[in-house]
Amino acid sequence: MSIFEAGMLLCFGAAWPTSIVKSLKSKSTKGKSILFLFIVLTGYVFGILHKIIFNPDIVIIFYILNFIMVAADACLYFRNKKIEKNSTL
Repeated sequence: MSIFEAGMLLCFGAAWPTSIVKSLKSKSTKGKSILFLFIVLTGYVFGILHKIIFNPDIVIIFYILNFIMVAADACLYFRNKKIEKNSTL
């Protein structure tokens, strides 16, 4: 296990709850990029696959948790997009 890899994932993971709360409260897509979220999700998939195939260790939990948080934020993006669309009708 790399302590530096775990630290990086913990730092990234600390930012996602803030983003999720912002998405929940604002009900807006303003300041969000679904392309960015999908790129980050893809990166976490690659990290998870690397852990499974080449270097299985406990750090995979951080990859999975971060993936779940980013996926939740992406889902909120689509929810907020729908809210915005309905409010302009």
